[in-house]
Amino acid sequence: MTGHNLGTPRYGITRHIPGADLADVVERARVALGEQGFGVLTEIDISATLKEKLGEDVPGYVILGACKPPVALHAIQAEPAIGLLLPCNVVVAQGEGCVTLSAIDPEVMFEVIDRPDVAPLAAEVKALLEAAVAAV
Repeated sequence: MTGHNLGTPRYGITRHIPGADLADVVERARVALGEQGFGVLTEIDISATLKEKLGEDVPGYVILGACKPPVALHAIQAEPAIGLLLPCNVVVAQGEGCVTLSAIDPEVMFEVIDRPDVAPLAAEVKALLEAAVAAV
């Protein structure tokens, strides 16, 4: 396998970074998320996990679980089951000649809730994630 082609999913806020290094983009993503008030709660190195568990070599693929605590608190208070959709996942994947950075689009993710009163939270988080992705 030569690389992941994430494309530009309609449910993602995506940026392709030509000639980038995966580890560098992961670190830059952490910094950019932090500048927007997110903490990275989890980091899952899918490539390492698949190598360890299945013996499969796959190109770099890391999932960062990002959370902005004040917004998460408000969302949980409004819709307790919303934790099923949290944290906001950010994928950093090695592709051919580029690294792709893609964050979940909270507006698309929150469509399943069908709660107009929670929609402003999704819009707020989307703007912050867009700023973070653009800053990397």
